[in-house]
Amino acid sequence: MMSDLFSLKGRKALVTGANTGIGQAIAVALAGQGAHVICAGRRTCDETVALIAATGGNGESLLLDFADPMAAKDVFTGAGIDILVNNAGIIRRADSVDYSEEDWDAVIDVNQKALFFTCQAFGRELIAQGKGGAVVNIASLLSFQGGIRVPAYTASKHAVAGITKILANEWAAKGITVNAIAPGYIATNNTEALRADEDRNSAILARIPAGRWGDPDDIGGTAAYLCSKAAKYVTGAVLNVDGGWLAR
Repeated sequence: MMSDLFSLKGRKALVTGANTGIGQAIAVALAGQGAHVICAGRRTCDETVALIAATGGNGESLLLDFADPMAAKDVFTGAGIDILVNNAGIIRRADSVDYSEEDWDAVIDVNQKALFFTCQAFGRELIAQGKGGAVVNIASLLSFQGGIRVPAYTASKHAVAGITKILANEWAAKGITVNAIAPGYIATNNTEALRADEDRNSAILARIPAGRWGDPDDIGGTAAYLCSKAAKYVTGAVLNVDGGWLAR
C-alpha cells in the first residue's frame, strides 16, 4: 500500500553510537516510524531511549564498545533484527607527518574493521534465516575528499563507501539493501572544536550553499527512508547530506 511506504512497524533495528548526535537522531527517527530500536553505545543510551519513549516509541539500551571490532559478533543471533545502522565512529586529529600508529589503529578499528564485521554478523544471520533487511552505514564528506589533519578518519570513511558497495553487490539478491549516508559538517561532539574556532567556522559556512551547519535530525529522516519500503530497490548508494557542499 502506498500509505505505508515509509512505515517501519514490525521492524527491529540496531543503531550503533546511539547515545548522542547523529546516532541518537537516527534512533529517534526509526522509532518514530514504528521500529523497535536497540540503541547501542560504549556509554549508556538511556537518554536516547527516554526520547523515544517520550514520543510513544519503543527502544532499549545496549552497551557495545567497538574498540573491540568484534563486539557485535553475537548480537544478531536469534534477535530478529532486520535493520542495522553503523554510526559508531571516532576521530583523531594531527598533521599527517606527526600521526601516530596508535591513533591510526584506533580509528581504523572502530570506523572500518568494526563496521565490516558488524555487517558480516548481521548479514550471516539474515541470510541464514532467509530474510531481507537494510544496512545503513554512516560515511562522510571525506569519503570523497581528502580533508586535513585526519588521515585515518579519511581513509576509514573512503573504506566505508567501498564496503557499502561490495556488500550491496553480494547481498542484493538476498533482499538486503546496503547504503551509506555521507554527512557534511554536522553540529555534533566531533565538530565542536571546529565550530568553536571562529576563523575555521566562518570558512566552512562560506562553502556550504545551505549556509548552515547540518543538524543531526537532517540525517535521521534520510536513514529512515533508506530502511523503508520506499527504498527497497535502492542499494549501493552513498547519499550526500551536506547542504550542497559536494554539488559546488
